[in-house]
Amino acid sequence: MSILQHIKENQLVAIVRGADPKDILSIAEALYEGGIRLLEITMNSTEPLAAIEQVSNKLGDKLIIGAGTVLDSTMAKDAIHAGAHFILSPILDKRVIETTKSLNRVSIPGAYTATEIYQAYQMGADIIKVFPATSPSYLKDIAGPLPHIPLLPTGGITIDNIANFKKAGAVGFGIGSALVDTKQQVTGQYLLNLTHTARKFVEAVNV
Repeated sequence: MSILQHIKENQLVAIVRGADPKDILSIAEALYEGGIRLLEITMNSTEPLAAIEQVSNKLGDKLIIGAGTVLDSTMAKDAIHAGAHFILSPILDKRVIETTKSLNRVSIPGAYTATEIYQAYQMGADIIKVFPATSPSYLKDIAGPLPHIPLLPTGGITIDNIANFKKAGAVGFGIGSALVDTKQQVTGQYLLNLTHTARKFVEAVNV
């Protein structure tokens, strides 16, 4: 199965932003125990390349690792060389898409308007990250005239609204602080709670 197929099948991309590097593996393992199979480590975290490499080396047979908040082609190259299999951006940059695709990785740029989303797809993006995901109704409005474009809403996805986003046409979901709150101290109880929350998200998206 290709990475793109894995993303569409597993749907939930857990976003880890700003975690202490020493906690990355524990967080990744807790998410895996909860059923998460797609992990995004953002490039504006502390030592992101080392974190991507570490998790990829240790858990690459369990989790598909991606890099998020990729803003230029150099960042894309560095993340891919560190072990990232998919590249996400909050913005639309043709060079990032081209670099990602030239290295045979999955490209998920950020876009919001119908024009931006269409342009991103025309540029070769595999999935479009709809950011910010303001509401399921907005996603439905976009998916209506553009049903052939895979959409991955990110920002504002919760356990309570994820089913509605899926009904609106989403093929996947980027989930940040509603799942992984890196402002909390990472303790044994934190990791147990993280696994529990991950399971709830998996259940919610598979209703």
